[in-house]
Amino acid sequence: MGTKVLISAAVEGIVDEAVVEKLIRRAGGEPGSVYGKAGKALLRKRIEGYNKAAYLSPWIVLVDLDQEEECPPPLLKEWLPTVAPRLCFRVAVRAVEAWLLADAGNLAGFLGIPKKRIPEDPESLESPKQFLVDLARRSKRRVIREDMVPREGSGRSAGPAYTSRMLQFVMDSWNPARAALHAPSLRRAVACLERLIRP
Repeated sequence: MGTKVLISAAVEGIVDEAVVEKLIRRAGGEPGSVYGKAGKALLRKRIEGYNKAAYLSPWIVLVDLDQEEECPPPLLKEWLPTVAPRLCFRVAVRAVEAWLLADAGNLAGFLGIPKKRIPEDPESLESPKQFLVDLARRSKRRVIREDMVPREGSGRSAGPAYTSRMLQFVMDSWNPARAALHAPSLRRAVACLERLIRP
């Protein structure tokens, strides 16, 4: 067994970091340093540098599509017309939360809600994160509601421990292989990482 391929990453936030690290390990690689983690604007500013680095070693950059474009290709082209051979530049449709929703069985168990509340095609949701928070609102577990749902009048989009709950789900329960069956942009990210690791 040779040494594993080390893959550096750049992401928008810490939930994305956990997702990318899990995907790299699942594909048979070893996660390296993870950069960014301070929103989309910073990634946009530094994408050229990440691309240059990917001429020397393997990288993955993950951004959310949000409402920026209808589909990933225009965003990919606008950000980076020429992609280095060892860069997986991937876009989550419309947000990384759609990839978590795509593992409906495990997520329903984690949130304490019926699986049928989770749509078959989470990438069609306008705001996957908002949808996730609304699911948590219906949880039969008080602790999930308290952690993930914003307080009345707080002006926040998610509860105080939303991020730590999502990290817990990604690390302990999320099954990327199952999720990829219902999230085409995740499927493409997995295939790209596999090509980096086993060219």
